[in-house]
Amino acid sequence: MNSFKLGLCSVTFRKMSAAKVVEIAKKAGVNYIEWGGDIHVTNTEEARIVKSVCDNEGIKICSYGSYYRVGCADKSKWEEICRIAKIMNASSVRVWLGEKDSEKTTQEEYIRILEDLKSICSVAQKYNLLVCPECHDNTYNNNTDAFLKIKSELREDNFKTYFQSRYFRFDYDIDRIERTFDSIENVHVSYRDLAREQRFRKKDKHYLDRLLKKLSEMNFDGVILVEFTKGSKEKHFLKDIKKLKSY
Repeated sequence: MNSFKLGLCSVTFRKMSAAKVVEIAKKAGVNYIEWGGDIHVTNTEEARIVKSVCDNEGIKICSYGSYYRVGCADKSKWEEICRIAKIMNASSVRVWLGEKDSEKTTQEEYIRILEDLKSICSVAQKYNLLVCPECHDNTYNNNTDAFLKIKSELREDNFKTYFQSRYFRFDYDIDRIERTFDSIENVHVSYRDLAREQRFRKKDKHYLDRLLKKLSEMNFDGVILVEFTKGSKEKHFLKDIKKLKSY
């Protein structure tokens, strides 16, 4: 049995206070939180507050979900993002690569993303932070080959990635884990009651179980973060964590 590092994304509970999010994490017995830059931690003062609350409860802050869109965002905001992450003692900052799938990204747009990545990785290095794009559609990091291409051309040691299932495509997910494993910093999982997950559960109700088994077999040492839970309810989150703890 693999003992995964488990945590939650604060966006799971957007309508709750930061203190309540920490309370839920403590109750669930998870040791990590990824704080989002959309609601809970938008500035350095809020960063200091959540750091203090987490420290008091023995909760570690693994990452900062910045929502910075590489190649599209206001670059002047990046250093402040790094300061916020550093105050919380997070090890990484989650970003988005552009705003289009890699197949739809023009060469000009790709160069802009790459140049911005070089710039923000350089700044992040000063704060001893990793830069990690979310693995998601409608971004350049929507498939394995695209990530490997930009990683090889970027050549920055503090550039890694998240892993998140694409659903329906088990072979793709396994291939992505295998080919990018050394670069996977954290994993997002979602038990949210969306149509996409209802469909894949009907197709293969053990889909996520099989992915977690693969990560366990490869001795994944990052954090498994619950990004969303059914109805954004505490009771459902506690059930999700219980399930993850069975691995």
